[in-house]
Amino acid sequence: MVEIKPSQLPSPNETISILRQHWEQMLEHVIRQLPLEACGLVAGQDGFSREVFPIANALSSPVRFRMSPEQQIKVFLELDELGWDLLGIYHSHPDGPPIPSPTDIAESAYPDTVSLIWSRFGSEWTCRGFVIQKGDFREVIINIVPQKQL
Repeated sequence: MVEIKPSQLPSPNETISILRQHWEQMLEHVIRQLPLEACGLVAGQDGFSREVFPIANALSSPVRFRMSPEQQIKVFLELDELGWDLLGIYHSHPDGPPIPSPTDIAESAYPDTVSLIWSRFGSEWTCRGFVIQKGDFREVIINIVPQKQL
């Protein structure tokens, strides 16, 4: 069993809101990429997801990911043009763990962005969100919402 330290538990104001259709889009991408790790970006505005951008895993690995630099830059330019924020970076751990791995922590480059980690237990998938900062991580509450609430 994976143990979470008290400093890693979410505070009530640390949340990410993801539209149900985006949640399902990420899950479909994660399953489609098996046995490899899937990865992508979640963009939004006003704290809600607006779009999910699946990105190719340039490493084609079941235990590591590196986003295709060309695809990632293209998405960042689009976000800039639309005035959207990068809310989250998702990737999968097909065989666990359900928390950031030492590699995830070491290679984290966006300390104010939620890392969404998809993992499975048998045939069931789950996703947890984390903020990774200064070599440590803490869990973030994920709100799945049926539609954008303005």
